[in-house]
Amino acid sequence: MSASGACRTVITRSVIILLAGIGPFLATLPAQAAPPGGPNPAVADASGDISCPLEFDTASPLTLAKAVDLALCNNADVRVAWANIRVQAAALGEARAADWPTLSVSVSELNDRTGYPGAPIPATETTANTIFGSLDWRLFDFGGRAATRRAAASLLKAAVASRDATIQKTLSAVVQAYFGALTAKAAADDKAQDESLARATLSSAQRRETQGEGAQSDTLQATTALERVSLEQNRAQGAYDKAVAVLIYSLGVTAGSAVQLDNAVDVRTGTEQKDLTAWLTEAQQQHPAILAAQAALQAAQDQVTSARSAGRPTVDFTANYYQNGFPNQGLTSTSTRTAVFGVTVTVPLFDGFLTHYRVQEAQADAKVKQAELQDTEQSTLMGVVQAYADAQSSLRDLSVSEDLLKAAEAAFRSSQRRYIQGVAGIVELLSTQAALADAQDERTLCVAEWRSARLGLLASAGELNRATLR
Repeated sequence: MSASGACRTVITRSVIILLAGIGPFLATLPAQAAPPGGPNPAVADASGDISCPLEFDTASPLTLAKAVDLALCNNADVRVAWANIRVQAAALGEARAADWPTLSVSVSELNDRTGYPGAPIPATETTANTIFGSLDWRLFDFGGRAATRRAAASLLKAAVASRDATIQKTLSAVVQAYFGALTAKAAADDKAQDESLARATLSSAQRRETQGEGAQSDTLQATTALERVSLEQNRAQGAYDKAVAVLIYSLGVTAGSAVQLDNAVDVRTGTEQKDLTAWLTEAQQQHPAILAAQAALQAAQDQVTSARSAGRPTVDFTANYYQNGFPNQGLTSTSTRTAVFGVTVTVPLFDGFLTHYRVQEAQADAKVKQAELQDTEQSTLMGVVQAYADAQSSLRDLSVSEDLLKAAEAAFRSSQRRYIQGVAGIVELLSTQAALADAQDERTLCVAEWRSARLGLLASAGELNRATLR
């Protein structure tokens, strides 16, 4: 019977083991080679100490600090920003992994049975284990892996800066909404006080008319003033309800929740002590938008180096071990052990100009990032200049409005006493009453403008965080 007439069956049971048995080896690697599994020191920030979710207590006053914490916990953009940091941290670990060797082991159990149908020759059967192992390690690539690693690190910095910018944006929105509601509440309280004064004036006019000391026209004028103030009070209450709805939405809590605002908010914080040069310097050094643009530019420049290295030679070390045969082959007739070591030098000769165009693309992207950085710096610093001017102006208005309110209160009390004594007329009293209402409105407006200007200055300089709001 010829060998071609034999019937051969091979039964294989294989187990592929990746990085098997090299735990002690990995333990000796530097810490930076380990994949990121836990908090990264580079991503610690002012919002990392919030224990989310937070319970919204409607029974106690809502402080600004509690409002900020609620918004940071419930805002989807903040969660996305944190997720992007984890993505970039994983990408950095992936880039670092290219510096280390890859090791794989394949263990197979083969059963090789050969039969001879129609021939008196007995079948033969062989069972043995085969082991195939390989180690690959890139030794040199003209800095391509290092550039990719630096680019990944820069993108991680950009993600952290973008997270900070998102937090600042969220803080700005919730603080504006909080102060907006607080200002609307103050305006409503002022109008309620104006209404109380108008009712007192009407009572005095009615009493004087009853006693024959005043004319009916005085009572009618006082009644008109009261109705006007009541209308303004209703409008102020409606504006307050609207501001509270906006605040509830910015907090991310259930719509329609009751809110008690904390009125104990200081309007002076020492922000005015810095000059414009200091604000510009701080913005240049720490504004998240500028930092993110700088990191993006550095990553783009590193990508140019990485793209160039793709068209240059590489040097790889390889080691292979074979026991009882080779992959995808049958068993050998005798037990064998083969070890192969080698160094491979790969020199790219022609790739259809692919590397050339990739380098051009990376260089163009770097130029785009450079222009974006310049635009970000200009717009950010211009915002600081404008915000500083607004803050200085609103601070001066704040002081003047306080003096105006004190003068209007004194004038009204004097006219009220004179009217009760019959020395002054209703026109004078209503005039000072209207002046007091205007002074209260101006004071409330100036406080709101100062809060807004201070917030805008902190945000434009990149200093808006939970610490500056406490």
